[in-house]
Amino acid sequence: MIDWRLYLVTSGDGPATVRAAAAAAAAGAGVVQVRAKHLLAGDLLELVLDVASAVADSAPGTRVLVNDRADVAHAARRRGAPVHGVHLGQADLPVAEARALLGADALVGLTAGTLEHVREAEARTGAHRPDYLGSGPLRPTPTKDVGRPPVGLAGYPLRVAATQLPVIAIGDVTLADVAPLSRTGIAGVAVVREVMGAADPGAAAAACLSAWLR
Repeated sequence: MIDWRLYLVTSGDGPATVRAAAAAAAAGAGVVQVRAKHLLAGDLLELVLDVASAVADSAPGTRVLVNDRADVAHAARRRGAPVHGVHLGQADLPVAEARALLGADALVGLTAGTLEHVREAEARTGAHRPDYLGSGPLRPTPTKDVGRPPVGLAGYPLRVAATQLPVIAIGDVTLADVAPLSRTGIAGVAVVREVMGAADPGAAAAACLSAWLR
């Protein structure tokens, strides 16, 4: 059973990133996605290996995913790292191809930023169907330019109603957003700066979890 409530997306690529991911997992983050778009594949692999090891030590039940790069996730799994899958964008490797590469047990998420994307994902079956959807942005975010209008709080109930897949809200989500978002029917919130930019990432993650459904 995956606890989707708090889904951490990492930033940075050094020891502080690894420590923050481990601290958030220890505080209860159910998923950690390693995102470092600026890194070449080899460097990203090393970061993924470090994060996966640290997260497994602090919270063995937390799932570790790789942003975009199914090949890097595959390489990490071949090395025996506790990496559970990949999160794909609309222009990345197709879901079925990622599953073929990573194995039937892999967790494969998909970005579905528009209501049309959500409906299209819901219509998929078999290996083509993702395990969950990341939908946003809640509001414009400096960490990623997605090139589409923000969803806003009112947009999430429509997305939840359009699919049986877990929906994760993303896009400059702050602590103040967690409680109202949790009432929209989503499965969880994806946070970046709220935790990665905190002086105490573990405490920041715990605060987000405490705010869920309040």
